[in-house]
Amino acid sequence: MEFFTSALPIWISILFLIVIPIPVFMIAGRAGRFSQTSKSLTYTVVLVFYALWFLYAAFACYQGWFAEASLPPMILKFTTIPLLLFLIILIFNLPKTKSIIKNMPLSHMVRLHIFRLIGSFFIILALFKALPNSIGFIAGFGDVITAITSLFVAKAIDQGKSYARPLTWAWNTFGILDIFATSGMAMMLTRQSMQTGSLGVDVLGQFPFCFIPAFAPATIIFLHLCIYRKLLMKDH
Repeated sequence: MEFFTSALPIWISILFLIVIPIPVFMIAGRAGRFSQTSKSLTYTVVLVFYALWFLYAAFACYQGWFAEASLPPMILKFTTIPLLLFLIILIFNLPKTKSIIKNMPLSHMVRLHIFRLIGSFFIILALFKALPNSIGFIAGFGDVITAITSLFVAKAIDQGKSYARPLTWAWNTFGILDIFATSGMAMMLTRQSMQTGSLGVDVLGQFPFCFIPAFAPATIIFLHLCIYRKLLMKDH
């Protein structure tokens, strides 16, 4: 098996590998900063967990676990779904997580989503014909819009604008729906590819772009749920 996917120039794969750790450091930094106790330990635990998760995803990829065509795609079965269940069922309900959410200002939680600029790689994949334009442009521009608007929403919160809270509810809902739409479209394109042999989302099961479904959907949904919890805390 080739080290990098052959569907794209190597420089794109290398660039992706350089930027994909950025969200993890940002998330770990926020968690550690607003942890009431063991700030450095919290930071380290988040980093180590995701480092091990990325290693697991890479191992699974090179073992060919994601290669078989299926519905849902094998990469969702082995990475996205397990991580989502782990984050929502266990991590989301830990007292430590609830404490961090309580201590972290809402604007910080929103501004964290600037890392979704990495979603522009969906657009790059589409431009290089590695992904269908439908999912490449919809997912890519959805992520970019969510990332850029997070700065304006966070600023409105910091300035105490009267419309800041409803705006946050609307922005947060758009951001999480974008993830669900992307996942649904990936399922649809996979089924279509299996039936007709058309271009599907196979590149997202190849190294290094397997890290996108392995990390992003579950983590982003978790972060949006944290914002909902914060909004409900403040309402209460």
